[in-house]
Amino acid sequence: MVIRTGTGGWTFPPWRGVFYPKPVRQADELAYASRAHGAIEINSTYYSPQPPKVFAHWAAQTPEGFIFTVKASRFCTNRRVLAEGGESVTRFLGQGLVELGDRLGPILWQFMGTKAFDPVDFAAFLELLPSARDGLALRHCVEVRNASFDDPRFFDMCRARGVAICMSDNPDYPLIEAPTAAFSYARLMRGADEIETCYPADQLDAWADRFLGLEKTADGAATRDVFAFFISGGKVRAPAGAMALAERVAGGLHGPAGQS
Repeated sequence: MVIRTGTGGWTFPPWRGVFYPKPVRQADELAYASRAHGAIEINSTYYSPQPPKVFAHWAAQTPEGFIFTVKASRFCTNRRVLAEGGESVTRFLGQGLVELGDRLGPILWQFMGTKAFDPVDFAAFLELLPSARDGLALRHCVEVRNASFDDPRFFDMCRARGVAICMSDNPDYPLIEAPTAAFSYARLMRGADEIETCYPADQLDAWADRFLGLEKTADGAATRDVFAFFISGGKVRAPAGAMALAERVAGGLHGPAGQS
């Protein structure tokens, strides 16, 4: 079981002098962050595409075993009829993600809070997500923000396709915890800059225990990888939160030994 913790992105000016020591140049921030965290979620791809050479450059700066997760384009998910997004999905996947190579982790497909669960349309959207691109295996995770998705039919269709459901720890969204894939994905968004570790110690302990308990897939056939990112709330302290959580899962707490 591998539990990777990290942040959303690596470029954030308030991190300089707090997370990044002052001698670290901006050009070297990804190299530094990728050695402090097990994974980083790329958010810029939600807003605009990147050329292949940029993905290749990012991959080259990171160490062996490091993973990027990638947030899918809003043009794929912010639409009335999801089933009509095939062209946008193809364009997003074809922009050069494969240049990340073995650094490519799950792709996060995020939906607006106003998007309600339509079983037929959402099933059609899941069919648009390929299992591979140019010989590189792809993993998919959906982040839904409407309570209507707390539905066994939604869980079943994701499980049938091996698509993970993001655990979103946010006061404005439902926290859906349903094992549907061979990995789990969490976005922790209740942090505060006033807390040195972003989340209080007892909450970090609780999340560590929760992740350490995710040992098996739904059918019990394989170990489960976990990706956990500190996003949004308490952003200045997000790197500290990621490292504090990594220490807890490495220690095992009350569960089996994990890795960060």
